Amino acid sequence: MNGLGSVSVPAASSRSGADGEKRPTVPETFVGHDVLELVSSAMHVDPMAVYREYVQNAADAIDAARLAGGLSAAQAGRVDISVDRATRTVRIRDNGCGVAAGEFGHRLTAFGGSVKRGRPVRGFRGVGRLAGLAYSQELVFRSRASGDPAASELRWDCRKLKALLRERDEALCLADLVRRVTVLRRLPAAGLPDPFFEVEMRGIVRLRNDALMSPSAIAAYLSQVAPVPFSPQFRFASAISTQLAHYVDLTEVEIRIDDATEPLYRPHRDTFDVAGKPSVSFETLDFLEIPGAEDHVAAVAWILHHEYQGALPTESLVKGLRARSGNMQVGGRAVLEGLFPESRFNGWSVGEVHVIDRRIIPNGRRDNFEQNVHYYNLVNHLGPAARDIAHRCRSSSVRRKGEREFESQAQAAAELIGVLSQGSVDQLKQRELALSAEKALLQMMKIAGRKLLNDGLIERQKKIEVLRRELSAVTNEHATVTSPLARLPDGERKSYEHVFRLVYECSTNRSAAKALVDRILLRIAEDGVR
Repeated sequence: MNGLGSVSVPAASSRSGADGEKRPTVPETFVGHDVLELVSSAMHVDPMAVYREYVQNAADAIDAARLAGGLSAAQAGRVDISVDRATRTVRIRDNGCGVAAGEFGHRLTAFGGSVKRGRPVRGFRGVGRLAGLAYSQELVFRSRASGDPAASELRWDCRKLKALLRERDEALCLADLVRRVTVLRRLPAAGLPDPFFEVEMRGIVRLRNDALMSPSAIAAYLSQVAPVPFSPQFRFASAISTQLAHYVDLTEVEIRIDDATEPLYRPHRDTFDVAGKPSVSFETLDFLEIPGAEDHVAAVAWILHHEYQGALPTESLVKGLRARSGNMQVGGRAVLEGLFPESRFNGWSVGEVHVIDRRIIPNGRRDNFEQNVHYYNLVNHLGPAARDIAHRCRSSSVRRKGEREFESQAQAAAELIGVLSQGSVDQLKQRELALSAEKALLQMMKIAGRKLLNDGLIERQKKIEVLRRELSAVTNEHATVTSPLARLPDGERKSYEHVFRLVYECSTNRSAAKALVDRILLRIAEDGVR
């Protein structure tokens, strides 16, 4: 591979086989310019992935700086992102190791063959930096290694690149295409950090509500996928970080957007609101160790449990059991939903699986993992955890249904007792209403006895006893019902009782019927006073 990424296999002379016959040789391999389109615009489905790629490279550079002694443990690894809406420009700068001037041109125009391959780093394919080509009019890389007297800059003319990619009359090799659309130069070091690396995307295209130019959208995306710390206000932060530190080097970076006073934090909080529902509060934390081959730990997972009242809102930014490798998220919230008996239960869960086994490798798009025996081992061992979450979801659903049924029966019993207390219907109807109230109380007792409703059992039993006493009071043969109808002549009273009975029988809403009868009885009482 030359400095501009052309890959070739030198032509060899004809070879003779064992029988002396000359056989054709493989000709020189031609790598066309379409390859550049494949590794830039065709590589990523989600345009926001461009930020993940550049932050991932920054995190690797920060790790390298720490390893080389350029960053002390007390110094924060920083990534600063600035968004200029006027010029539609985004700049991403880190304080990592930078790229030395002697290597800059070669490394920034190479395709694949990353120097990071085979090392414990996040990126290793050598094409992630090209993601910005698809979304900019101009892509600029600048860097300076520690002690370099000057900085280096490589500019990509993305408009010219796209025009050449559309041309079909001329078949350019990859190296020739890169030479036509790039400019390499040295810059004075004055005023530039030592060391640094930055990416500048100029003339960013408008896509998806212009999310690429939205600081809030960038923050929301990176808070989920980037190696940033948990919020200090998250009470499980210390427990999770401490436990994970036994297995993985979290290597968190400090990301600030437009010089924000606070760095980005992960989106997890103790509670969050759900529109039209009670707020969700996290209650307990579970850790799982997933074994790999040869007695090694393949991954470690943490899961936050809550009341499982339904799918979490997407706006919470924590929805789903997610996967991370090198403390960078792999795929989205649905990457592991296939583990669940019903995929919808993934939307009820909150947790992460941190992959440790280096044989479980993110694919080129980093939207999933390469499918191999080690990945399948991980999936198989995560299955029981997913089934446990599904069981919790179903149990919660059954419990909530039982609670609703109990309250519905309690309301029905209270309404029936209220009608009886009016004394507005004849004895036959009274016996019918009393029987219905007794059935409602029996149903309440049956529901309260369910195992899943043990919480709050004492309160439910008290409620049943109160209603039963009220029912006994209004059905006691010796109880005196102070109804305005009692003062009416028998014929008139029976007429009212007949009408009230029809009201209750014909009404679809017992509460509304009772309210109507209450108003009529009040009017009768007032007329009697006059």
